[in-house]
Amino acid sequence: MSASSYTYLGPEGTFTEAALRTLPEAATRELVPMLSVPAALDAVRNGEAAAALVPIENSVEGGVTATLDELATGAPLMIYREVLLPIAFALLVRPGTALGDIKTVTGHPVAQPQVRNWLSAHLPDAVWESAASNADGARLVREGRYDAAFAGEFAAATYALEPLVTDIHDAQNAQTRFVLAGRPARPAARTGLDRTSVVVWLRDDHPGALMELLQEFAVRGVNLMRIESRPTGEGMGRYCFSVDCEGHISDRRVGEALMGLKRICPKVRFLGSYPRAGAAPDGMPEPRYGTSDGDFVTAAEWLARCQDGRA
Repeated sequence: MSASSYTYLGPEGTFTEAALRTLPEAATRELVPMLSVPAALDAVRNGEAAAALVPIENSVEGGVTATLDELATGAPLMIYREVLLPIAFALLVRPGTALGDIKTVTGHPVAQPQVRNWLSAHLPDAVWESAASNADGARLVREGRYDAAFAGEFAAATYALEPLVTDIHDAQNAQTRFVLAGRPARPAARTGLDRTSVVVWLRDDHPGALMELLQEFAVRGVNLMRIESRPTGEGMGRYCFSVDCEGHISDRRVGEALMGLKRICPKVRFLGSYPRAGAAPDGMPEPRYGTSDGDFVTAAEWLARCQDGRA
């Protein structure tokens, strides 16, 4: 592994690797599979790799808790890119295995809810056991520890398996969002179709505490795209909040919302502002009246005139 390499949730043949290979810069980097999300991110923290691609959100299961927790703790990292990947599974088996032969199946825990109905209909008696990743499940099938694995069809050749059934998904148009995380630096340039991610800790538990946090976004017209609570490990009822919002930190409304959070919260971790994957230019709504950069500038100029006696 070199300091310019990219790590990802491995082993070879994961959806994470498939997502990473959609990035143009991946063609010029050494791509190094890691056994877990923490291992992939720690390689970046330690200077052993330039960046890591890890899953952060699934359209069926929601947030990937291992990634959310890793980005909220430890040495800070920043997100610079995101990738959206359509997800459909294949049932991978050793050559010669028939559907009736399958007694045990495996895959990543996030995969199970995406194929639960298919399993119930076609393999109702099969026992599910989770693997570290879908590709690792394929490896375990190759070694004879399980009869079948749910993984990407592209993983079959890597592990000398056959796709017995393809295009398996309980939810149409299922997607997983992946993020490319590196060491802190200047955020990615503003594109006008951006996402900003932060982690926020409440000062204390009192009525309206979460509402106060949300109001910092609402009064400035900043649209929240995702908010999830995660336990801090400091005791029952102690949570931090992982938040995605529309816009870039250089947008006045977003920047002022983050300042508002820092004013009322003991800790705010900025995870980056970066281009939104799959966002169409015509799909971005105009800022609400009074919340555009121009509106903030006009209000600031008016305040300055008032302070100078020129109003």
